[in-house]
Amino acid sequence: MGLDKILAISGKPGLYEIVTQTRTGAVVQSLLDKKRITVGAHSNISILSEIAIYTLTEEVPLKDVLKKIKDKENGEPTSISHKDGKDALEEYFFGVLPDYDEDRVYASDIKKVIQWYNLLHKNNLLNVLEAEEEVVDASEEE
Repeated sequence: MGLDKILAISGKPGLYEIVTQTRTGAVVQSLLDKKRITVGAHSNISILSEIAIYTLTEEVPLKDVLKKIKDKENGEPTSISHKDGKDALEEYFFGVLPDYDEDRVYASDIKKVIQWYNLLHKNNLLNVLEAEEEVVDASEEE
C-alpha cells in the first residue's frame, strides 16, 4: 500500500486508509482508532501522495519530506511533538527542509506533517516510502 491509499479528511483528526470505494464515496479506516467510516464525494479529502510542500524554488512532494524526516530521525518517531510551540516547530522543519517557503508553509502545516509522520510510523507505514521509490527505480531502468 502506498501513500495514494492514505487520506486526510478535513475536519477529522488523523489519517485514514481507504478500505473500499463505493458509488458515492469510500469506506475508510482511521489509523488512530481503527474505526471505519463512510465518506462521501462531497467531503474535503486530500490524498497524501498528492500533497506537496512549498520551497523557495519548487514544490517538494510530501513523500520526499517524510523521507527526510525519517532520515533525520533514523527511522524513529520525531524528537519533537506536533503540540510544541511555533518557533520549535519551525526550527525543526528548517532542519528537515532548509529552503521551505516560510511565507506559504504555516506552523499548522508543519504540525500536520509531524503528526502524520508519527502516525505513519506508529502504524508501520513508513516503509511505503522506500517501496514507492523502488517501483520508480525499476520502471526507469526498463
